[in-house]
Amino acid sequence: MRILLVEDTEGLGEVIQDQVADEGHAVDWVKCISQADSSLRTTDYDLILLDLMLPDGNGIDLLKKIRNLGETTPVIILTARDQISDRINGLNAGADDYLVKPFDLSELCARIAAVSRRYAGNPNPIIHLGALEVDMTKHLIFRDGITVNLTAREWALLEAFIQRPGTLLSKSQLEDHLYAFGSEIESNTIEVYISRLRKKLGKDQLETVRGLGYRMGYSGPQGR
Repeated sequence: MRILLVEDTEGLGEVIQDQVADEGHAVDWVKCISQADSSLRTTDYDLILLDLMLPDGNGIDLLKKIRNLGETTPVIILTARDQISDRINGLNAGADDYLVKPFDLSELCARIAAVSRRYAGNPNPIIHLGALEVDMTKHLIFRDGITVNLTAREWALLEAFIQRPGTLLSKSQLEDHLYAFGSEIESNTIEVYISRLRKKLGKDQLETVRGLGYRMGYSGPQGR
């Protein structure tokens, strides 16, 4: 996923960025509301991690602005404010989840995954793609019952397709999903990852539409 992190505390921001990036997500880290505004105008994000106490204002105001514009991007609030009233205000303003500092980084990643699944329309973490069984929570894949090992980038690319079943995704959309601002991207990077996924998951899992992009179709979430 492409994630916007809005956090002004240097050490915490670095730790969150590193942890979330290790999960295979692209993270753009900004430290104030004005920078967040600029990023949101130019980039489509899959999720926003939002601190409330920022140098140039309250994160709640940014959240309300996002929702008033009709944007449905999921938002998880990260804040030191632990009063029930603060949580209620955040959720009423349009937040999807709320974590009080200090929090466990593993819990943050679990919350990110859960919110993402809800927005993708598949709250059940087990998804079936033909011969594949994908556990979105544990990052496990089985092909005809045999475990398939993916790198973080390969997993992130697969996740991009699972979140948009049947949707044609261009090369630039996939690059935006995988890489944060300032990352150096080789011209054939996406093609290389698509080739790796086909070898591991089956060549028929991903369709190439020449000159336009790639897509994956699946029948939807199912139970075990």
